[in-house]
Amino acid sequence: MLNNSSKILFLMVMITGTMITVTSNSWLGAWMGLEINLLSFIPLMSDSNNLKSTESSLKYFLTQALASTVLLFAVILMMLKNNMNNEINESFTSLILLSTLLLKSGAAPFHFWFPNLMEGLTWINALLLMTWQKIAPLMLISYLNLNNFLLISVILSVVVGAL
Repeated sequence: MLNNSSKILFLMVMITGTMITVTSNSWLGAWMGLEINLLSFIPLMSDSNNLKSTESSLKYFLTQALASTVLLFAVILMMLKNNMNNEINESFTSLILLSTLLLKSGAAPFHFWFPNLMEGLTWINALLLMTWQKIAPLMLISYLNLNNFLLISVILSVVVGAL
């Protein structure tokens, strides 16, 4: 994987995107770091010789783009809530944020895209997807105060993993 200078560049940009997300002071900055992370991982996934890796990179892009759009919507709702004197329910926006971050990390009950994607990846890319790509969403989930919904997701992940 590290035999190509462009792959080293994309790997460094992916690390930088994760660091931007983790150290961000605002949700908008965290979203920007997640997007940098997404756009730098896609070239690492794609292999011109393997048709399955191209299909996997397209599936990954579409799933992550959907989650990023909904995350940006939730961030804008949260900013509007601060300006409109609590006319928007805070738990609703936090639940939307949690759902999109669970989708981005591939956790249950939003994990159905993950096994199909893993089929077309090499071992190194699968390792990156299952470890490094989960750091940023899981750190953002830790900032939310939704313990009951998170507990439901953890229980679902354990049950689905056991089956």
